[in-house]
Parts: sequence; C-alpha cells; structure tokens
Amino acid sequence: MRAEQGKRPIIRVEQVMAQNYAMIDGLATIQEAIDLFRLESAALLIVNKRHDDDEYGLVLLSDIAKQVVARDRSPERVNVYEVMAKPVIAVDPSMDVRYCARLFERFGLSLAPVIEHQAVVGVVSYDGIVLEGLLGT
Repeated sequence: MRAEQGKRPIIRVEQVMAQNYAMIDGLATIQEAIDLFRLESAALLIVNKRHDDDEYGLVLLSDIAKQVVARDRSPERVNVYEVMAKPVIAVDPSMDVRYCARLFERFGLSLAPVIEHQAVVGVVSYDGIVLEGLLGT
C-alpha cells in the first residue's frame, strides 16, 4: 500500500464557484441583457427554463458582440433567445476541479454553470479553478 503523504486533497467545484452571474428570460431584449450585465457586474447571463422539460441557456458578452454588434443589429430589437447557447454544459458542485478542467479543455469552455437539483447554484471558471482552487489551498 502506498503512503498517502503526497496525496493532494480533492478540491470540489463548490469550493471555487462564483456568484457573478444573473438570470434572464429568453424573451428579454439584448438591451435589457446589457443593462443586466452592467447592473449585476455579471460575467454571464443564464437564461431561465421556460418549463420543467426545458434546459438552461447561456449568454456571454462575446455572443452579443458577435451576433448583434458585428452584424449591426439593434439591441432593442433582438431577443436573448436569438443569441443564447442552449443547452449548456453544466457541472455538479461535487465534481473534482481536475475533471472540471478536463471537461473545459475537451469542449473548449472557459466557464460553466453549476447546477444542483435542477437549479443554478453558481458558476465555475478556469479563473476560479486556478486562483481559488490551486492557489487558495
């Protein structure tokens, strides 16, 4: 049996997740989304489910830049559902951050919502994994 002296403690997603997100309805306009980003200092917006069998969506500022600003569309006339990513890849709060980082690498993600019991409880990002997880220990 190997000695456990060099064994690293497991750092879970719930230990490094942040609360820098806001929830929005898919029928809201992009202008309302921009206002919410500013008001909440959010890194991302999570689009609410419309019903129990629906999935969460996700809107980043980069989505707005690519799909609204770059195409010269009016933020007052474009709805969130037109630019959101859906369904989102989400992680469980009890996941080991090493596996979360591997998931991010595999799917080209830099952040993801943390979902427990069908509800969003936070957001995990590479920043949190490295700064809070590895350097915070």
